[in-house]
Formats: sequence, C-alpha cells, structure tokens
Amino acid sequence: MNTQKKKKDSIASLLKYAGKYKWPLIFCPVVMIGEVAMETYIPKLIQRLIDEAIPYSEQTGEISQVLLCGGLMIVMALASMGFGMAGSYLSSKGGMGFGRNLRQALFEKIQHFSFKNIDKFSTASLVTRITTDVNQTQNTLMMLVRGAIRSPIMFLMALVYALQLNPSLTTILFVAVPLLAVGIIVIMRKAFPRFQIMMKKYDTLNREVQENLIAIRVVKAFVRSDYEKKKFGAAADDVMNAQRSAEKVVLWNGPLMQILMYGCIVSVLWFGGQQIISGQMGVGALLTFITYITQILMALMMLSFLFVGIVLSRASISRILEVLNEDPDIANPENAVKEVKDGEIEFDHVGFSYAGDKDNLVLQDINLHIKSGETIGLIGATGSAKTSLVSLIPRLYDVTKGSLKVGGRDVRDYDMHALRDAVAMVLQKNVLFSGTIKENLRWGDEHATDEEITEACQAAAADEFIRSFPDGYDTELGQGGVNVSGGQKQRLCIARALLKKPKIMILDDATSAVDTATDARIRDALRSHMPETTKIIIAQRITSVMDADRVVVLDNGKIADVGTHDELMARSEIYRDVYLSQQKGVA
Repeated sequence: MNTQKKKKDSIASLLKYAGKYKWPLIFCPVVMIGEVAMETYIPKLIQRLIDEAIPYSEQTGEISQVLLCGGLMIVMALASMGFGMAGSYLSSKGGMGFGRNLRQALFEKIQHFSFKNIDKFSTASLVTRITTDVNQTQNTLMMLVRGAIRSPIMFLMALVYALQLNPSLTTILFVAVPLLAVGIIVIMRKAFPRFQIMMKKYDTLNREVQENLIAIRVVKAFVRSDYEKKKFGAAADDVMNAQRSAEKVVLWNGPLMQILMYGCIVSVLWFGGQQIISGQMGVGALLTFITYITQILMALMMLSFLFVGIVLSRASISRILEVLNEDPDIANPENAVKEVKDGEIEFDHVGFSYAGDKDNLVLQDINLHIKSGETIGLIGATGSAKTSLVSLIPRLYDVTKGSLKVGGRDVRDYDMHALRDAVAMVLQKNVLFSGTIKENLRWGDEHATDEEITEACQAAAADEFIRSFPDGYDTELGQGGVNVSGGQKQRLCIARALLKKPKIMILDDATSAVDTATDARIRDALRSHMPETTKIIIAQRITSVMDADRVVVLDNGKIADVGTHDELMARSEIYRDVYLSQQKGVA
C-alpha cells in the first residue's frame, strides 16, 4: 500500500503530461551519455600525455605524440561542450513544455470543479499549485533528465577506469559511498515534511496577497493599510521560517559531500604518493586517478542534489496530484440530455447542505413549481439561503435531498454545458474581466453582432453611460472592472446575460446599486424583451419584485409563503413588515 502511494506521488505519474515534449526529454539523456563518454576519456589522455608522450618527447625531441594527445583532448573537450549545450537545450525545452502542459491540465481540471471542490482547496492554494508547485516540479524534471542518466553513467565509467588504473586505491571509495548514502537518506526523511509545511505557508501568503489586492479600496477606505502590512509581514515571516527550517536540513548535504570528497582526495594523495615513491605508480597515473575520484564524487554529489530536488518536488507533486486526482463533485451523466426544452422549474422536497450533511441543511423541504416564462420574486432576510436556492438550478451545487427539474427533466440528467447555457445568472458579486466592454459583453454570445450588443445594453440601461466614454464599447476595463462604478458594473453584467438569450434568467440582487427608476426600466425591458424566459429576481427592495407574477418569501431556509404582492400583504407578516419598513424609509 505504501509502495503504491509512493509510486503515485512520484514525478513519473505526471510524465504523461509531457505530450509532444517527450522527445526532447527522451533524447536529452542520450546526449548526456556522449558528454560523459568524452569527459571520462580525457583523463586517460592526460595520463598518456604525462607518463608517455612528454618523456618520449624529451628523449627523442619528437613532439608528434604530445600534439596528438593535446589535439584529441581539445576535440573531446569541444565535443563534450557541444553535448552539454545540446543536453541543456533539450532539457529546457522538454521541461518547460512539460510545465506548460501540466499547468494547462491543472487549469482545465479546475474548470470542471464544482463550487464545493473549489471550496475544499481554496482559491489561494489552487493558485500556488498551478504556479509555485508546477515550477518546482518542472525544475526537478529538468534536473532529472540531465542528471539521472549522466551521474550514474559517469559514476560507473569513472569507477571502471579507476579500478583498471589502481584497484587498491579505489577501495577508499567503498568507505565514502555508504557514508554518503546514509547521510542522504537521513536528510531526505527529515526534509520532506518540512517542505510540505513550507508549501502550506505559501498558500497562506498567496491568500493574503489576493485578498488585499482585490479589496484594496476597502483597505484604503477603512485606513487599514498598517494592519494589512502586519498581516502580510506575519505571513511572510511564516514562509521565511518554514524555508529556514527546511533548508537547515538540506544544507547538510553540501558539507557532507565536501568532507567526503576532500577526505577521499587527501587519502588518495597520501597512499598514491607512497606508491609513486615505491615506483608502483606514475605521476600521470596519480593525477588521472584523482580526476576519476573527483568525477566519481561529483557524480555522487549531483545524485545527492537530485535526491534533495526529488524531496523538494515530492511535496509539490503530491499537491498537484491532489488536484488532478480530485473527482469533480458534479459530473455529466451517461447519455446526458443535450437540450433544455423550456424554462419550467420544479423543486420537489429539495434539501441542501454545503457539506452534504442531510442532518444540517441550509435549505429544507423546498416545494415550488415555476411555469416557463413566469416572473418570480424572491425575498428573505440575509442568510435565508436565497442564493443557495438559485445556485441549484444550473448545478453550481447539487441538491442533497429531493429533486430539482428544469424543462421537465432532473437537472442531473442534463449535459452541464447544455443546462448552464440555458441559464443566465447575474450574481451578487459582479465580475468583469480585463479587456474591452464589447469583449466582456460577448461572454454572453461570442457571435453577437454590434446591433445585438447595443440592443442588450439599451435594455439593461447601459448604452447611455457606455457611449459617454471616449472609446465607447471599445473602452478597456481594468481587472474586475475597476474603472466603472458598481451600478455600471451591474448593468453591464445584466446586458451580458441578456445576450445569452437564456430560457431561465436569474438576477441575484443584480440591481441593488442602481436607483429605483433605473431598476424599473430594467424590469420593464426584461418583460418586453424576454416574454418566454423564466425570470427569478432576488432583491432586498420589495419594489423590485412587487410586480412579479409571484413572490417567494424565504425564512431560515424554508419557504414561508408564496403569492402575489397583494396576497402576501394580506397574509404574510414577514412580507408585510419588510414592505412597511421600506415604505417608512421612503417617507
């Protein structure tokens, strides 16, 4: 079981996302073999140059062997450099392509998540996973394709050459290598949980940045900059301390490697020097042996850094896999219905809980039938679950109990794209995107003509203020629509929904930021432009719903009453109290 989990959390489980970039990743190790072959053969030429070519030249005055050895060394050094450059290029191309595909896969996966899935991870954590975690994994893969083949092959080739040169001196390595292996294992085991903690601290830091930048106007309005600075400072300190804690363990890798390397070199010089004095070994052979010892230890050092990189990436890989392996809470059924017949809606004993807990329901026993084309008002106190109720219609969440039908079919029978395409929502929190006004409006219909866009904006009472801008419909909106007012943003979102030509239109407190006259104009336009569309209007102002066909009064997640304005004034105490309190406010 544990072995299976380790396999799942390895970088190999993500290699399928390499796609067309798998070929650079495959060829890179092959190129690295060429680099290693050149590097490990050069010391033999050094030995031949010192022990054979130079003495021969001194005796005969002939320098051809010196030139031959020197020329071969230059050619092999250049070839090694060429192989190294090619390996760097291939690993970079493959690794960055892999990172691009992995980010794309994560983004596409998140697009299929329900609100419940997103709530589970949090937005800040998902941002960290798609950026920092992918970067760490990508960098580790680039190290692996270069070092995972290069280092073992260098170790083996240098070891074979060293054994051929002097088996007795090579025994020094059999003391150093086990010590290094034990040290690396201890470092890996201690570092991994600390890196997991560090990535969680990054989530918190990203959350602080995200919240502050989104709500920067509120921060400035309440003069809370100093407070926010302290919060961010605390989050930054937590990340720094977590990094220090992890790095304290990893830093032991360097000193351990250095001690073993220099210990081996000193031992080789000591025992090799004695062999030179006794005539068992030449100076060139000793220098060559030291080069091989250095190559062996450098290969081990690179392997040790690779292991540390794997430890670093394991925390990131496990977080990435958590997202990729997460089953969307809401998915398409088999043989999904591809078309919504009309805007008829029926709630049949519907209960709903965000946690899926049937004993702790936000909505309880909702029974409501809405005819296609009917206009329904929805009012209730804050926290009465009005938004939760309408969020069930396009399956942003699934019902916990009972059933919900749209167009005569259970919403769980529909293809989600078809269902959501038939429902337009203007949410409490209006969202616009970077780009022009026209580009934002075409979210409703990407093929909408300029005439259709103008008509929708006129219906939403937005055309007049749009034309007041110097660039009109081509005016650039900042991120989130920061350069338009709240009321203007609401009207743009309504126009965007109108362009969708939906069978069901949901306005969730969508006119709260406009005056009552503009509100009335928008409602009149909805009636005239969308007579066959079912309209659900959530509002705090009774004037926004009093002319609806029926008004639903929600109280603590239950339907308290349903009726026309006059009927509710006569029998609903909740409705009547709200109406009278608002009328007093007007007076």
